[in-house]
Amino acid sequence: MNASPSPYQIKAFTYVAREGSFSEAAKALGVTQSSITQHIAKLEQHMGTQLFVRRRSGLELTRAARDLFAISDRLATMEQLVSEKISDYSALSNGHIRLIANAPRPAMPIIAQYGKLFPQVQIDFTLFNWTSSMSLLAERQVDIAIITEPATSASLFTLELRRSKYKAHMRNDHPLATRKSISLADLQPETLVLPEDGSLTQKIVRAKLQDHKIEFPRLLRTTTFPMVKEAILHNLGIGLLLEESLFPSDTLVAVPVDEMPEDYRDCIAIPADKKDLRVIQSFLNVAVEVRADEAL
Repeated sequence: MNASPSPYQIKAFTYVAREGSFSEAAKALGVTQSSITQHIAKLEQHMGTQLFVRRRSGLELTRAARDLFAISDRLATMEQLVSEKISDYSALSNGHIRLIANAPRPAMPIIAQYGKLFPQVQIDFTLFNWTSSMSLLAERQVDIAIITEPATSASLFTLELRRSKYKAHMRNDHPLATRKSISLADLQPETLVLPEDGSLTQKIVRAKLQDHKIEFPRLLRTTTFPMVKEAILHNLGIGLLLEESLFPSDTLVAVPVDEMPEDYRDCIAIPADKKDLRVIQSFLNVAVEVRADEAL
């Protein structure tokens, strides 16, 4: 057995972990799937442990794989940076961005504009709660997160996109919809609709209720922000959400809440060593342009 695994084994492993698939890793590297499988098998033999577990939902990284990926992905990023510095091409003709967010806005307008400018770049976009988003960033499972108040870390680069406040979102035919502002006590008889456990919104709202010694007898917890919107539209309750986390609707209004005057930052968060990748820089530039257009 070799004293150390080959660079091909490390690269094969990194791309399988990135793509979540042996076949997709093979496509990304321009090799056969059998070649990828052999490299992974040899690496597992060398390490004496299993790296991937096959689930119905896809490949799951073992603890050993997560530890290795935290290092090997940095190496792959550095190799990509070197390649981009050497290559002198004028247009971004391909690429792949793994993007997550904890609400549809402001992510969707940025993705839409980016798709117009760089149609060849593939974007995989998924909504996650705040806790899961920070974990995925720390584990380098994603390239970019658009997230509210990301945790401070030397390993993360952040760019503020906007600031917004929490408001009470309700149907425009609700008796409270015409108020200029309302208090948490005004909302107490209502059903409060919140995103799932692990969301920053649920954490902030619960802290506010505790600070002001207010209890809501009826809580409705959903999954993602689109589900919160649907629940409000179907008259299931009132949601306490950041004012622009949902796309505008003629059926909904957002009313300021007296006890929630604070501003919260929506930011782009990126593993710091990926910031200078050409495809990441192109996304950041588009995000800044969209932010400027929305400010007009």
